[in-house]
Amino acid sequence: MPTAFITGITGQDGSWLADFLLSKGYKVYGMYVSSTRFDDVHPARYFENITHLNGRQNFHLLPGNLLDMRSIELALQEAQPDEIYNLAAQSQVHKSTKEPELTFNVNSYGVDRLLRMAKKVVPGARIYQASTSEMFGNAPAPQDENTPFVPVSPYGEAKLDAHEHITRHRHEGNFSVGGILFNHESERRGRAFVTRKITHGLAGIKLGHDKELRLGNLDAKRDWGYAPDYVRAMWLMLQQKEPNDYVISTGETHTVREFVEAAAHALDMTIEWSGAGVDEKGIWNGKEIIVVDKQFYRPNEIHTLSGNSAKAQRELKWKPEVTFQQLVKRMAQHDLTMRQTNG
Repeated sequence: MPTAFITGITGQDGSWLADFLLSKGYKVYGMYVSSTRFDDVHPARYFENITHLNGRQNFHLLPGNLLDMRSIELALQEAQPDEIYNLAAQSQVHKSTKEPELTFNVNSYGVDRLLRMAKKVVPGARIYQASTSEMFGNAPAPQDENTPFVPVSPYGEAKLDAHEHITRHRHEGNFSVGGILFNHESERRGRAFVTRKITHGLAGIKLGHDKELRLGNLDAKRDWGYAPDYVRAMWLMLQQKEPNDYVISTGETHTVREFVEAAAHALDMTIEWSGAGVDEKGIWNGKEIIVVDKQFYRPNEIHTLSGNSAKAQRELKWKPEVTFQQLVKRMAQHDLTMRQTNG
């Protein structure tokens, strides 16, 4: 039975990856950050994305933290994995501008700690690193594996450092890959991220729980895919004969405004727009429900992220299966059901 070790197990990607690997017959170990707020006997029940895995056969959680090398070592010693998926990160771009030191400590130095311990404890393990399209910054689109990296945020810079750690590790003869994933979302996405903020907020407005939704740059363009499609690509990368880096994307771009419109449509709402720039408003049933707020603008905006995943489609035989409209509909209807129950 193959064994996998996942950091960031409680997040969107970690939880979907755990589901996928368990369906493949893996034994899965997930590393989570312990807390005095709950006991460590059955920790899965404290995390929304993996509550359904509490008590599941071949699923185990281990305490650990990328800030603490010894905890990483102990977790790897117990798991003895064949495959390591590093998905843990300080993943909010906006937060990285306010807390760059923490962002680098987790996203860059944390990866270095993990690689050092993997080389010591399980030198034969294959390693996947969650790289990101944010490393491209405002490089000309579409971006692929040969596009120069020009990050414009501490988050992107720290992720680029980590990507370089992975490259060096590979050049030393280890099997390590970087998955350069473009934006991927799902109903398990945290509500601090703009896509889930939109679907959660519009569902609340539809039900009368909320009055307005405040957003930043409505014209920012992103390449949005469905997270379960993307974790399948992570696994495929570690099944190859030779390690390599891959861009994973849909090749389609949509603005934040288009995401709002698609979510509204899924909820049987029609948004009418008035004004422009920071004065633009989204109107539904005669009420201003979408407000542009400067505090949600990035200090250095990335205007367009659009990926070319031809290499992954050719070598991994991978392609996205869920469309943009299907993705948004799943998120919006999930949040409508959730808010009908929980408010």
